[in-house]
Amino acid sequence: MQLTGSEIVIECLKEQGVDTVFGYPGGTILNVYDALYKHSDEIHHILTSHEQGAAHAADGYARATGKVGVCMATSGPGATNLVTGIATAYMDSIPVVAITANVNLPALGKDSFQEVDIAGVVMPITKHSYIVKDVTKLAETLRKAFHIAQSGRPGPVLVDITKDVTANTCEFTPAVPEPVEKKAKYDEKDIEAAIELIEKAERPFLYVGGGIILSGASRELAEFVKKVDAPVCDTLLGKGAFNGRDEVYTGMIGMHGTKASNLGVSECDLLIALGARFSDRVVGNPKRFAEKAKVLHIDIDAAEINKNIRTDVSVVGDLKEILQILNQRLEAKQHPEWLARIAELKEKYPLVYDKSGLTCPYIIEEIDRLTEGKAIITTDVGQHQMWAAQYYRYTEPRTFLSSGGLGTMGYGLGACIGAKSGRPDKICINIAGDGCFRMNLNELATASRYNIPIIQVVINNHVLGMVRQWQTLFYGQRYSQTILQDKVDFCKVAEGLGCEAILVTKKEEVAPAIEKALSLGKPVVLNCIIDEDDKVFPMVSPGGPISEAFDAEDLAARE
Repeated sequence: MQLTGSEIVIECLKEQGVDTVFGYPGGTILNVYDALYKHSDEIHHILTSHEQGAAHAADGYARATGKVGVCMATSGPGATNLVTGIATAYMDSIPVVAITANVNLPALGKDSFQEVDIAGVVMPITKHSYIVKDVTKLAETLRKAFHIAQSGRPGPVLVDITKDVTANTCEFTPAVPEPVEKKAKYDEKDIEAAIELIEKAERPFLYVGGGIILSGASRELAEFVKKVDAPVCDTLLGKGAFNGRDEVYTGMIGMHGTKASNLGVSECDLLIALGARFSDRVVGNPKRFAEKAKVLHIDIDAAEINKNIRTDVSVVGDLKEILQILNQRLEAKQHPEWLARIAELKEKYPLVYDKSGLTCPYIIEEIDRLTEGKAIITTDVGQHQMWAAQYYRYTEPRTFLSSGGLGTMGYGLGACIGAKSGRPDKICINIAGDGCFRMNLNELATASRYNIPIIQVVINNHVLGMVRQWQTLFYGQRYSQTILQDKVDFCKVAEGLGCEAILVTKKEEVAPAIEKALSLGKPVVLNCIIDEDDKVFPMVSPGGPISEAFDAEDLAARE
């Protein structure tokens, strides 16, 4: 059948099972939006307040559902406003397809109005980027984009389409999406070597990253943990991959990881890294990371092997498949003395905070209690992000959504809207600091326009909390440009943007505010006022060994 390029875009989205698109229209992409209008009963479009919000929403949708997130924007500034969201998805391996339109083909390269080489701009932060100049290539390119975004290590793909291509016609033949295969790259010797290391280990420790979630391997992981009889720590993006309420779980590892995790990894004789990339925030000083341990690294991306930490044995392939093989071949191990040592560390070094007044950890614990640990939590970046990782006990995968690799302030609200759009059955709560919140708070208008019942919790300390913490500890308390004592009233802003707002200043106000927010069935903002000098502990000094994590008590002892 003969279709225009715009109609082909819509048909390809339908082929891929896309039910929701986030975007913002403009001149060059008008034809696509006109075609979308005719299919609004099949594909729901959410008009965000800003293109960056659309990219973050597509990202949050993808993380929460496991499907590909889709965002759209017009040429020039519309397309470039997607860049931060695309980079966020790239750093965290999230499957997103961004569709943009460009000027007409004859106008390319002539500095035409709103012309930008967006395919070139995003080349370093996508798995692939395309510019389509021939309508007969459009369907094939879109199908490739979805396949690439999901295959192997997932990630974003951008398809830029010249405006004349969206208007031109050609023959369109429907197709069934090509199966996404996680092709094995390992050989039998890798598996045998891994089994040998595990069988010889007396103090094994599992270090779990976001790759477990992306692979859908949480069940296999739970079985593997029992087979190996080992404690488990996770990365920021690994939250929910393993049950955070399990007795062998020790919490997060790294700069703001628990002492039990950091000291346990420093004492283990085998570190098993599953879908993790040994980032600087985890490793600290690489020369002193897990010094007593052999390292077994299992990951789908061969480029991650030996990139940051030298491994003794590596297996490259899909985690779900590899763990299934290991679970079949391994005999159950027992390490009672080692697990007793880990239990001792957990008891000796629990997470603690000042309970005399209103703090973020208390708020997070109340959210955990009232949602029974079953909500989807999104965050922005900073102290509140670390507290959300430390004090909410995640029991399921795809329930903690946060910008890990890029550390994008302003990520959480768009991501929360995307998550709730993809998982309307789940309670969705965004935790943000006041500095992050003001970056993209305009997306409250999106939530209220569509009555998306998300809860936005603002941890308001009137400072850029994490930066201030570093200034306090490492910069002689010189608070350069981190004090936000201005006249912004977030409750009035929220109400002005069509949301309910609740001010929280005392501990006893927290539970009633959360309960009310959960009951309203509309977007709600909780503006929670905490002290400007609250700090996230434990902490590892930048570049320091994780075995030297310190807390407030340690600081007081030094002084």
